[in-house]
Amino acid sequence: MTHPRPHAPARPHTYGVVGAGRVGSVVAARLHAAGRSVVGISARSQASLLRARTLVPEVPVRTAADVAAACDVLVLAVPDDALVAVCEELSTVLRPGQVVVHTSGRHGLDALSAATRVGARAVALHPAMTFTGSAVDLGRGCAMGLTAADAERELAEDLAAVLGGTPVWIDDADRVRYHAALSHGANHLVTLVAQARDLLQGIGAGAEAATILRPLLEAALDNALDLGDAALTGPIARGDVTTVRAHVDALATEPSSTRDAYVAMAHATTERAAVDGRLDPATAAVLDAALDERPRVTGTVR
Repeated sequence: MTHPRPHAPARPHTYGVVGAGRVGSVVAARLHAAGRSVVGISARSQASLLRARTLVPEVPVRTAADVAAACDVLVLAVPDDALVAVCEELSTVLRPGQVVVHTSGRHGLDALSAATRVGARAVALHPAMTFTGSAVDLGRGCAMGLTAADAERELAEDLAAVLGGTPVWIDDADRVRYHAALSHGANHLVTLVAQARDLLQGIGAGAEAATILRPLLEAALDNALDLGDAALTGPIARGDVTTVRAHVDALATEPSSTRDAYVAMAHATTERAAVDGRLDPATAAVLDAALDERPRVTGTVR
């Protein structure tokens, strides 16, 4: 009688990271901290080399091709515009069954087509977080925007969990809109806050800018995430046209980028307040007109 062979345990994966930028260096550090075998990380610039040696001194710095050839799971943590070219370049050393993961928010699986052509398995994994590339990032959790075929779902979710993230599945066709949402919310928030700080510095309150803004902005962010448009307060929500007009006049001496950002966001806020029923159509129209009026300049334009 022939007895079936016992099922052999799966061989532990080895990992490699191409790109020691702000994301790649943190990915390598988290994998290493979780006890995963990281066989190498590549670094092209001196800044990337310093990040790699600071965050994962135990992981050897190797060429991208050597990293790709040595690992079971390859993470491509490179800029969006370079991703397709890097994958194409490394396709000569990739092998069937190898898993290739990219960390781009914008790109889906098509960006890894050079890898799938040689039989590798593709996963898109985007950490929805802003990174500094330092130890500060190691304790932060975030959502992980995942896209993968059914056969790679379990592996993708495991990788997201190892990296300290919560898996969120994004359809391949929706990744650009997903990334636009994150960029609009996070990157433009930085610009708006920096502009608000500049305005406070212009009136001599620069040293206290963070003290003034932090509690206000934290409350506004929490309320917006919890309540949506219902969290809106301020002169537009009240339909206070004279205050909005005064703002536009006061901003006439500020950099045009700040003034234009205020006007554009005020128009968008007026529209959302009108759709939400906070403003009647007539008041919304008056607000829009006030925003488009030529400001009355009382000082020297900077």
